[in-house]
Amino acid sequence: MTEVFRGEGIVQSPGLDRGFVMSGSPAKRIYLRPTGFLAGEAARAASAVGSAATLAGGPLAFTHVEVLARNEGHIAVATAPLRDVQGWASTSGGEVERHVTGLLSRISMPRPSFAGLTLDRTRLLGILNATPDSFSDGGMHLVPETAIAHGWALISAGSDIVDVGGESTRPGAVRVPVEEELRRVRPVFAGLAKSNTTLSIDTRNSAVMAAAIDAGASIINDVTALAGDSRSLRLAVERQACVILMHMQGDPTMMNVAPSYRYAPLDVYDFLEDRIEACIAAGLPRAKIAVDPGIGFGKTTDHNVAILERISLLHGLGCGVLLGASRKLVLGAARYTAGPMQRLGGSLGVALAAVEQGVQLLRVHDVVETRQAVDVWHALRDGL
Repeated sequence: MTEVFRGEGIVQSPGLDRGFVMSGSPAKRIYLRPTGFLAGEAARAASAVGSAATLAGGPLAFTHVEVLARNEGHIAVATAPLRDVQGWASTSGGEVERHVTGLLSRISMPRPSFAGLTLDRTRLLGILNATPDSFSDGGMHLVPETAIAHGWALISAGSDIVDVGGESTRPGAVRVPVEEELRRVRPVFAGLAKSNTTLSIDTRNSAVMAAAIDAGASIINDVTALAGDSRSLRLAVERQACVILMHMQGDPTMMNVAPSYRYAPLDVYDFLEDRIEACIAAGLPRAKIAVDPGIGFGKTTDHNVAILERISLLHGLGCGVLLGASRKLVLGAARYTAGPMQRLGGSLGVALAAVEQGVQLLRVHDVVETRQAVDVWHALRDGL
C-alpha cells in the first residue's frame, strides 16, 4: 500500500527486517513514532511485562512503534509491537541499534519540570494577545486594564501559564516596532506580577524577551525558535530561561503563500532537532526546552493535518511538546466556514486528539472549556 505526498512517497512496508532501512537506497534518517497508547491499569500492566513503555513519564504507555526510514525520494514505514522493534534494532546492530535504542529511551524517559511545572499531566497556556490585529481576538485586550483583567480571568479559569504577546504573527501580519511591542506588554506583566502564576512572553525580539524576564516571565515563546534575532539565544542562555521553540516556514507576511515540504512531519522534526542542538551547544539544557510544530505557520491544511496525525513523533526529541491550534483555520477548513470565535468544537477536538498522543502543553484561548474537556479525558482514561 502506498500513499503519495508532495515531494516524497510514503511506502507502507509489510514489516521490519534487516533490509528495511536499505529499501531503495541507504536510509538517511530513522524516526520513531510511539503509538498503540494505553492508560490506567492497562498501561501499568503492559509496562510491567515489557509489552509497553511509559510515554515521556506521563499517564500513557505505548505498545507499538511506527518506524519511518527516510531515503532519497521515499519514506519506508512499518508499524510493529515495541518488542519487535527492539528485536529488529538488536538484530540490525551498529548505528541502527544505537539510534533506535537512543530514540526509544528519549521517548519513554520522564520529562523534567518545565518552568516549575511538572509535565506528567496536561498543562494549559492561556493566550493573552495585547494586540489590535491577532486573528481571533485582536483589539479585545489592547487596553492595559482590559488585558490585565483577562489575564486574571485566564488564571481563574485554570491556566497553568499565561502567554502574553504584543505582536501578532498571524498570516499577513507585519512587524511591530519594538518600542510599541514593549508599550503593549510591560503594563500587562506589571499587572500580573503578583499572581504566582507562570508567565510567558510570546515574542521574536530579544529586547522584549529581556524586559519580560525582568518583569517576571520565566518562559520565552518564540515563533522563530530563537533564530529570528541574533541576540535571542544568547539572552536565553544568560538568563537560563525556559524556551518554546516553534517551527515556521518563512515570515508571517508571506509564510502561507505556497509553502512547500518534502514531508511536513519529518521536515518539522528535523528543524526542531537542529534548533534544540543549537540551544544545547550554546549552553541551554534540554530540560529548559519545549517544542511546537507551528500549526498554521507556513503550512497548508494538508501539511497541518499530516503533522497533527503524527505529532507523537516529536517525543523523540526528548522535550515537552506544545500544540497551538486553538481557533485556527485548519480546524474547519475542510467542512466549515465558521469564523475563529465559532471554532470551539474544533479546538477541543484537536486538543483531545493531541492529548491522546501525549502532548503535554496546549496553548488555548478557551481555557474553561479546554480544562474541563482535558480533565474529563484524563478521568476516563485513568479509569480504564
